[in-house]
This record gives sequence, structure tokens and C-alpha cells, in this order.
Amino acid sequence: MTPPPLIDIHNATIQRGETVVFEHLNLRLEQGEHAVILGPNGAGKTTLLKLLGREVYPMPVAGSHVHILGKENWDVWALRRHLGIVSMDLQDQVEPDVPGFEVVLSGFYSALRLFDYMTFSDEQLEQAAQIMDRLGITPLSERPFGALSTGEQRRLFLARALIHHPETLVLDEPTSGLDLKATFQYLASMQGLMAQGIAVVLVTHHIFEIPPGIERVILLKEGKVMADGKRGAVLTSQNLSRLFETPVRLVEADGFLQAVPGF
Repeated sequence: MTPPPLIDIHNATIQRGETVVFEHLNLRLEQGEHAVILGPNGAGKTTLLKLLGREVYPMPVAGSHVHILGKENWDVWALRRHLGIVSMDLQDQVEPDVPGFEVVLSGFYSALRLFDYMTFSDEQLEQAAQIMDRLGITPLSERPFGALSTGEQRRLFLARALIHHPETLVLDEPTSGLDLKATFQYLASMQGLMAQGIAVVLVTHHIFEIPPGIERVILLKEGKVMADGKRGAVLTSQNLSRLFETPVRLVEADGFLQAVPGF
């Protein structure tokens, strides 16, 4: 039996407050597909992330649907076993005194810190420790979240998202605010996870964040899919100039791309 797509959006209209962010949106991503959703600020990327995380829902319009792994309705905890979302919105909500190990463990309860009613088996404790070791962040276990660099915090949240062994990771501008060393560490972690068979869906406006293994590129502009297809056909200077409304020239090195001024 053919597995259902990761996400199947058909003719969906999504409104936030008084603003219609998407109207008649169509988008389909298959399971196991490495993809990037690239667009400028205001394109609708954040709303699309919240749609994936079941924080927002489409308007009930006849003939439209949003299916995640073949279902319209999900228990959020059950969804986390399939889909790990790493978002800066969550990172900003963590209290500064929470130790790093607790941040990772909190993923079992889809929380942001531990409370007295939360219990963990020896297997879960070991699992969290192994994930931190795999990402090279074991030294952060006892350190308070507020004392960590942005890069260290971001890698803790990557570990938190991996706690349920999801088949797909959705990463929201993962290197935003990071220095070069932290950026390169995160990109290396991303490529390592892809090599282990975890699908990555990257949501960003940063060209340099797109690792060579991502082959599907979706350009999002003003709530519409401007282009969708293979990396080589879509990631062009001409398309990016249209997307960002400024002259762009692409430079490539070892499979990574960078945008430089095209004038």
C-alpha cells in the first residue's frame, strides 16, 4: 500500500485574525522527502508551520482539506511521534532557569519544563541522554537555558524534537541568530540526520541554510506558491530575484548556495 503524503493541502483558505494568509492553497509533500519552503518575511511561512503543528486550521470550505499523514484530525502528542517541529517561537518561551536535560525531557510531554506529575522511565532517561550525546551537547545537561548561547539553545531544541524518533523534522530558520561556528555545527547536524534517514523539511528565507541533500524547493510569496520543483530548476538567480524583489546572483561551493547582490 502506498503511504499517505506527509501533508496534502487542497484548496485551503487560512485566516489569522482579519488577515487571509492563504487562499485556495495547494501543496503536497510526500513522506521521506527532503524539501525547503523558501520565502521572504510575510510570505506565510509561519502560518504554514502552525498549520503543520495543528495550531491553526483552515476555514471549513467545501471541497478543501488539510491532511497530515492521511488524517484531518490529530492528537498533538501522537503527531509528535511522526513529526518533530523545531521553532524559534517555542525557544523564546523557555524559562531561563530550566536545565538543558529538562528541556530535552520536556519533549515527552510536549511541554517546556518539568512538573511534579511528570514521570520518566529509565529507558526514557537513557534515550534523552543518548540523543544529547549524538548531537554533542551532553555538557549542556546541567546548565540553565538562559545561560546558553543561541546556538546551544537551538541544538537542545533539536534534541527535544528527536525525543520521539520522528520520521520527519520541520526546521524553522534553524540558524537564524547564530554565529559562523554554531551555524556550521547545526548544518552538520542537519546533514547527519538526513544521512540517518530522517526527512527534513526546512522553512526559511536563508539560502545558505539549504543543505545539498534537499532536492525539492518550494518558493512561497504573498501566500502563494510561486514555484515548486527540483532544486536545480527552481533555485536560480532569476527566480530568487523575483521572489525577494531585488537582483540576486547565486554562488555555489560544495553543494551549498549563497545569494549575493546581482547588481
